[in-house]
Amino acid sequence: MYPPELVAPMSKELTDFGFEALETTEAVDAVLGNEEGTVLMIVNSVCGCAAANARPGVKLALENEKKPVRNVTVFAGVDKEATNKAREYMLPYPPSSPSIGLFKDGKLVHFLERHHIEGRSAEIIAANLKMAFDRYC
Repeated sequence: MYPPELVAPMSKELTDFGFEALETTEAVDAVLGNEEGTVLMIVNSVCGCAAANARPGVKLALENEKKPVRNVTVFAGVDKEATNKAREYMLPYPPSSPSIGLFKDGKLVHFLERHHIEGRSAEIIAANLKMAFDRYC
């Protein structure tokens, strides 16, 4: 587990952009267990690919005309139970951080695993997500 003061700036990068941090299993269930609307979930991480690719990529993607109704995040290595609960909703994909999931009406409809993020630019990640937003939002 990482100390909260270490990850605060990494978490703040998303929450300052309007993402809601889900820190409990109940909060995750309340959002991802909802059967209505679209939700973008990012499993945040301290790794370099989260900083250079995932977080900037989702922020760029949200400049799209069509976008999810709600944007949420859990932080791997910090909010262990909340992250594990979010990952249950992302099955059958194995645990991955960072990762990005798009949910529509309570179902996972689009998912980017770490290997889809690592080594890809924020612009490529954003383009991938924008295509998903155009289709599902």
